Amino acid sequence: MAKFFIDRPVFAWVIALFIILAGALAVRTLPVSQYPTIAPPSIVVTATYPGASAQTLDDSVTSLIEQEMNGADGLQYMESLSQANGVTQITITFVPGTNPDLAAVDVQNRIKRVEPRLPQAVIQQGVQVNKARSNFLLFATLSSSDGRLDPVALGDYLSRNVLNEIKRVPGVGQAQLFGTERAMRIWIDPLKLNGYKLTAADVTSAIRAQNAQVGSGTLGDLPSPSAQQISASVVVTGQLTDVKEFGEIVLRANPDGSTVRLRDVARIEIAGQTYATAARLDGKPTSAIGVQLSPTANALGTATAVRAKLNELSKYFPAGVKYDIPYDTSLFVKISIEEVVKTLLEAIVLVFLVMYLFLQNIRYTLIPTIVVPVALMGTFAAMQVFGFSINVLTMFGMVLAIGILVDDAIVVVENVERIMSEEGLSPREATRKAMGQITSAIIGITLVLIAVFIPMAFFGGAVGAIYRQFSLSMVSSMVFSALMALSLTPALCATILKPVEAGHHHEKTGFFGWFNRNFHRTSTNYQSLIGRMLGKSMRYMVVYGVILVCVGLLYARLPSSFLPSEDQGYLITNIQLPPGASANRTLEVLKQVEDYYLKQPAVEHVVAVTGFSFSGNGQNAGLAFTPLIDWNKRGADQSATAIAGRAMGTLSKIRDAIIFPLNPPPIRELGNAVGFNFRLQDRAGLGHDALLAARNQLLDMANKSSVLKKGVRSEGLEDTPQLELQIDRDKANALGLSFADINTTLTTSIGSSYVNDFPNQGRQQRVIVQADAPQRLRPEDLMQLYVKNNKGVMVPFSSFASSRWVIGPVQLVRFNGYPAYRIAGEAAPGHSTGDAMAEMEKLAAQLPPGFGFEWTGQSFEEKTSGSQ
Repeated sequence: MAKFFIDRPVFAWVIALFIILAGALAVRTLPVSQYPTIAPPSIVVTATYPGASAQTLDDSVTSLIEQEMNGADGLQYMESLSQANGVTQITITFVPGTNPDLAAVDVQNRIKRVEPRLPQAVIQQGVQVNKARSNFLLFATLSSSDGRLDPVALGDYLSRNVLNEIKRVPGVGQAQLFGTERAMRIWIDPLKLNGYKLTAADVTSAIRAQNAQVGSGTLGDLPSPSAQQISASVVVTGQLTDVKEFGEIVLRANPDGSTVRLRDVARIEIAGQTYATAARLDGKPTSAIGVQLSPTANALGTATAVRAKLNELSKYFPAGVKYDIPYDTSLFVKISIEEVVKTLLEAIVLVFLVMYLFLQNIRYTLIPTIVVPVALMGTFAAMQVFGFSINVLTMFGMVLAIGILVDDAIVVVENVERIMSEEGLSPREATRKAMGQITSAIIGITLVLIAVFIPMAFFGGAVGAIYRQFSLSMVSSMVFSALMALSLTPALCATILKPVEAGHHHEKTGFFGWFNRNFHRTSTNYQSLIGRMLGKSMRYMVVYGVILVCVGLLYARLPSSFLPSEDQGYLITNIQLPPGASANRTLEVLKQVEDYYLKQPAVEHVVAVTGFSFSGNGQNAGLAFTPLIDWNKRGADQSATAIAGRAMGTLSKIRDAIIFPLNPPPIRELGNAVGFNFRLQDRAGLGHDALLAARNQLLDMANKSSVLKKGVRSEGLEDTPQLELQIDRDKANALGLSFADINTTLTTSIGSSYVNDFPNQGRQQRVIVQADAPQRLRPEDLMQLYVKNNKGVMVPFSSFASSRWVIGPVQLVRFNGYPAYRIAGEAAPGHSTGDAMAEMEKLAAQLPPGFGFEWTGQSFEEKTSGSQ
């Protein structure tokens, strides 16, 4: 093979240029990310049941969907969260390697099968199936510099003109609005309704009937008489368009010709569709979009495309409106890749200098140097074929391979030089003879190196995902290095080398002469040392055995961990107020958190959200994303970990909330913070109270353990005071009441009812009916609701219902179908996550019978990969 290329050097160059071209094209199209796709694919199912409690949602929606998901192909585990705001979210995680598109189709088909069993309100709202990653890639905010647009107007503009555009950007899996779009809000007054002997059901029925689009047909449509000369569509003014028209809706026409209209019993306005969440930027109200990646997306490419799209859309923003991207996790990916590329270039330069130092001839040095970019470009081409990405691990593999890449070429060059020096042959003849001697050696050493690295490619799970790309990148570079050593390197040796004389290295003067003499002396001394060691081989074999024993003991005793945590340039602060706290109290605490962070010199922005957190959604929850200034501008005491530690010490003094500043995990798809993710399960059906008691017992033991860092916590909202309404069914039946009417009155008045839609500025928006705020503040307001019986008589709730205060769950978690609690924490200083997980398992074994546990996220991957 080598002789073929020695005689045809141009052909060798063509192959090399073809490899370089293929690699250059691959570099332009390869996705760029921090790590390979390590997290197993997940599908998220979201269902909404307005006004439902967590328990109602868990019983009537979540459990039904979970039962249908059992048996899905590739299902690894699933977790659900049913919340008191009427939203349930079921995250279904599949084994690595599952096609997320096919998994989403399977889940969607199963949803369709169970849909007839779901409440009608849930079906009307729609069950969403998404395959986006759980973490946010970036936050984009919209603000009005002149204050002409309030957060509702900004949210509506985002929803109308920006949100869908962002969703269409390639790589975006999901975009979540933190704000609200507008809706026609019908704020009914239950007392006025009763005065007119009307109910909430009468209101929704009238709106549904009088705000409807009707297909009225066509005059003169076929078949028609032969004499018919024209045809025309009949258009009926059906849907109402503004507040005044909705106010004119007739609820009842009296015999005397008078009417009761909607405006007589309700306050009507175009306002926010929901008030569940609100966003803030650096202490000021705003509206925001949280962008999530699709499972296989390119983080850098997607972030760049989103920025470009926002820049394009900003040309059409109203006067005084501007956008910001204060939070962007792709910046850390970009910096990480840039640093690895910088290291790669430094390695190439160092290898060149070392080769020149020893070869001491620019021609000899140039040949291995030419081989390096060819092998690297070939590796990029191989990555494209394998479906890999440019990430920290593949680039790290290339950095390690740099020293190996030049070995084959150096062996060829040195052997050619030796033969020319010893036998006086021409470069072409010397190359022929040299390749005849070392071709088998080059192939053999390449196969040995491949045998060392290739087994890592067959690891399973997350460990396999981590090492597979690293391993195959290394192997690919070695294969291309060997290929170049058998083709391009001999062709270069035969064409650009010049004959040399024997002993030419020793004749050098100056620096190279000094180096050669000292290196020769060092080599002689080393040979002498080796000779003496061989004379006492048994003694050194004993030393070698002691070293092996020490290595084994250290390996057994060193704590294990999945991946080390890093300073990714931002913090996440989870905020949870006491059960039952209002949104106003949460906002006051959030302002204190914002004030603290904005005073820190290392903090660049604070993006805060009320009503949303990793613990769950509710009025007593909040979350703050805190991007930090550039790493180069921060000292050792301004690392993310140091800032989080100081924030914990200060913010823990806020008495009205539990606040946890968190450093994000190395792989954000596998959790929300560093540490472990533990799920305590009720496997014996002991009930919510027993599970809560077991959780408290476990947390108490965990926070006393020396292996675990203080602050092991339950990730979730605590049980809250709830008003339990008890309906006397016998009395209700005796009074001639329909339970459907009772439920409708409750849902519409205290919760809300989505009736239908109305056209508003070219977009269909919702019509929502709900009791006005002053009529749903106290328990007494419930008793003042009225239901019409079968004789048309208005019956107050106080006639057939009573209420009492109880403590109940504001959210319910299930893990693999069992009621569960989510517990998170970190290892104490000096201990690893492996130690922490072993300690949690030990403590869980001390709980009463009937309770089990499982790991999820990064902890699950660490547990399953422990044997690898």
